[in-house]
Amino acid sequence: MSKPQPPVPGALNMISAGTNIKGDIDSKGDFRIDGKVDGNLNTEGKILIGETGIVTGNITCERCEVSGAFEGKIIVKDLLSITASAKITGEIITGKLQVQPGAVFNGTCKMTNEQAIGQKSPAK
Repeated sequence: MSKPQPPVPGALNMISAGTNIKGDIDSKGDFRIDGKVDGNLNTEGKILIGETGIVTGNITCERCEVSGAFEGKIIVKDLLSITASAKITGEIITGKLQVQPGAVFNGTCKMTNEQAIGQKSPAK
């Protein structure tokens, strides 16, 4: 079995519109999601859920921007940006939060420091 390769700086994983993924994803790189993911997503990088993106599950990441739909628990160590087109249902734990007018959020939100967030993981 070959060794996993380290992430390439600036590399971006993309899940395009029209693509549906079921299952958990673990990565060290950044993600852009314009399709549909049904499962947990764990990365040391940034996650961008585009306007056509739909994620149902738990997310753990360094930074995140949501413009599409998300349902579940999201843990963001640094900054979570929620744009005007976003629709979020669930639980948010983040270090910093930025919400544009027009965004829809139904659930709970806890802001805490990055060190405390790094010790948590999403429930399976």
